[in-house]
Order: sequence, then C-alpha cells, then structure tokens
Amino acid sequence: MEISHNLSDKALQDYQLVQNAIKGDQRSYAELMGRYRDAIYFMLLKMVNNKIDAEDLTIEAFGKAFRNLSQYSPSFAFSTWLFKIASNNCIDFLRKKKNDIISLDTPSDSSDQDQSIPIAANVLDPEEALIKDQKLSVMHLIVSKLKPRYRNLIELRYFKEYSYEEISQELELPIGTVKAQLFRARELLYNIIKNSQESI
Repeated sequence: MEISHNLSDKALQDYQLVQNAIKGDQRSYAELMGRYRDAIYFMLLKMVNNKIDAEDLTIEAFGKAFRNLSQYSPSFAFSTWLFKIASNNCIDFLRKKKNDIISLDTPSDSSDQDQSIPIAANVLDPEEALIKDQKLSVMHLIVSKLKPRYRNLIELRYFKEYSYEEISQELELPIGTVKAQLFRARELLYNIIKNSQESI
C-alpha cells in the first residue's frame, strides 16, 4: 500500500502506530486514543451539545476505527480518516435520535458522505466495540485500576452490557446518578490510558 508523500511527520507517526496496533501492540492503541480523544470529543460535543452523548460517541468512533484499522489507507492522514468516521457516525446517531419526529422515508441530505465502514442497523451500546474487541483486552487491566464504585459501574455497563435502567435497578441508584458516575468513570479511564501508555 503506497504512502502519500504529502503526509506530515505526525501523520507518518500515526501510520506506524496503526501498523503496530494491527500487529497487536496495545500501547499503540492507547497512544492513538490519547492523541485524538480530546479533539474527537470536542468536535462531537459541538454536534450533539450533550456531554454524555459526546463521550459515548467518542468511544464508539474509536471502536469503529480500531475494528477497521486494516481498511485505513495511508494515502491520507489517519486523523482525517478517524474524524470522518466520528462525524459520519454522529450524523447517523442524530438521524436515529430524530426518528420519532422524522419519517424514516425522509431523503438523506448527506448521501454523498457514504464511507467504506459499514454501520450496522442494530448498533449496540456505543462502548461495546471498544470493549469487546479482543485486541483491546488491555481495557480490562485498566478498569481494574479504578476504585470499586467506578469499576462496578464500568463492568455492568461495558462488560455485562447493562442498560442505564438495569444498572439503576441493580445498584438502587437514580438513572441520573448512574449516568453522572459513568461519565466520571470514563474520564478516569481516559486519564489512566493517557498516563499509563508506557506501563501497559
């Protein structure tokens, strides 16, 4: 696969990280996430204007990208590819959110944005792709570093695939509290990822 001569030094570094990640290097996954997590999050936050949705969509974007790294072409920057996945996935999310108002037969106004990454009709929990991919089993190790309260929430939501409502019932907590604590738990996870790249 030919690498574009127009890629910046950072883009070339990203390409090497992608190659290492495809080979199973967990630190490369963590470094790629550390490089772009904040930028992706703030872009999505502007699109959805909701912190929890932006966090979910950020993790989903990385999950989709990491599952499809073999489809990345070095003819353009990894960041460009990642942002396209994130933005297209967010547009898809916003469409689904409006399905109760807008008919599913409404013509799409952005059909020209189709990409090679298939988006399943029955999209599961946004975090599932990131957690269930065997290449990212390192997340289990990272989760073990959390305090018991947050670790329990993460395990219920991401590993056991509980809904917010099910977690609320299981822990006897209001749904609002569950969402707020999961938001905090995700922040802690990202910080651990960023600060532990060398020790993973």
